[in-house]
Amino acid sequence: MSAVFNFTFVPWFRSVAPYIHLHRGKTFVVGIAGEAIAAGKLQHLAQDLALIQSMGVKIVLVHGFRPQVNEQLAAKGHEAKYSHGMRITDSVALDCAQEAAGQLRYEIEAAFSQGLPNTPMAGSTVRVISGNFITARPVGIVDGVDFKHSGLVRKVDTKGIMRTLEFGAMVLLSPFGFSPTGEAFNLTMEEVATSVAIELQADKLIFITEIPGIRIHPGEAESEDNPIDTELPLATAEKLLAQLPNATQPTDTAFYLQHCAKACKAGVERSHILPFAVDGSLLLEIYVHDGIGTMVIDEKLESLREATADDVGGILQLIEPFEKDGTLVKRDRTEIERDADLYTVIEHDGVIFGCAALYPYPEAKTAEMAALTVSPHSQGQGDGERILKRVEQRARLMGLDSIFVLTTRTMHWFIKRGFVPVDPEWLPEARKRKYNVNRKSQVLVKKLA
Repeated sequence: MSAVFNFTFVPWFRSVAPYIHLHRGKTFVVGIAGEAIAAGKLQHLAQDLALIQSMGVKIVLVHGFRPQVNEQLAAKGHEAKYSHGMRITDSVALDCAQEAAGQLRYEIEAAFSQGLPNTPMAGSTVRVISGNFITARPVGIVDGVDFKHSGLVRKVDTKGIMRTLEFGAMVLLSPFGFSPTGEAFNLTMEEVATSVAIELQADKLIFITEIPGIRIHPGEAESEDNPIDTELPLATAEKLLAQLPNATQPTDTAFYLQHCAKACKAGVERSHILPFAVDGSLLLEIYVHDGIGTMVIDEKLESLREATADDVGGILQLIEPFEKDGTLVKRDRTEIERDADLYTVIEHDGVIFGCAALYPYPEAKTAEMAALTVSPHSQGQGDGERILKRVEQRARLMGLDSIFVLTTRTMHWFIKRGFVPVDPEWLPEARKRKYNVNRKSQVLVKKLA
């Protein structure tokens, strides 16, 4: 079992490492729905947040308390009232909200204080600091409905929050705000988290919610043909919101999506909707290539482009396992640095997941495509095909008539894409001199239209 664990753990940890580097020093605002806490997910969420913070991420945590307040109201025989997707907070509801917030803050602070041996919290020190960081104003009367003690965010004390984060603490915010005269207002977790993320210009706004994300076809049922859309451009999100009815329940498609779009439009790089029902959804979204929920972004994170000298480290890391198992011929760093401009790469969220080089032989009007590699974590998604098409385009722009490859293991992949086997004697003279007879590589050629 130990050998099996080692075999799987090492490549997994190496695949996670780029994201650890990428997120170190970044600021995340995490909004946890009160339903997640009611469902008993707090302990695991606290462990995951502590782990993320230990890897250098600054975290502002905003908790919701919708079911907890409703429970308090029911115990007092008082009805919960809503309008326009917001609670109407009368004096009884305000008292219940204050009681629920106090209890939840106690539970959250306790969860981050557990350091039992043999748990993810062992040896961790997580300081959780709350404060009056939010100034609020009343919602007032909307369409004839008096929202009473319900409020909206007026101002965020960004300097105070940043000082607390720089101190190394996690900031904990309840959905409460106070007016300059000291009057308390009940806010929504979603609005507090969005406002704080915008004011801090956070790197991520993350909602941990009742829903799994936004489906590719939001109006249709879950199916293999209707999975979660893991990457939703802002323009698409805004178009979808324009078609959806106004959200009144947290399970409505537009409920969290409207806040994600608002944050992205105001400068937050990425906003996420994650399911609390999936254990470890935070870790899966942040440290795994495809994630698990829906991420709203201002533009597509994946780019297909020519490499630069800054990409050499990423290319080496990508091709190294394939050099070790003999799939690729070994290339040293000096060679790749020298030929960096000959490489095409696919980059996703700052990490290189695919590459290929194009070595031209102008005298023979052909070029060799070498080191075509796609990360095992993103194979089967068409990245190899996209790189091949880009390389063909580069070859055409050079005025070449064909491209060729030398391969020992992926012959059928190339044949399916229009390559034809030829004798090694077909190779240009300069390349023929470097041909390794012992390796017995197959030579395949593709004519360019």
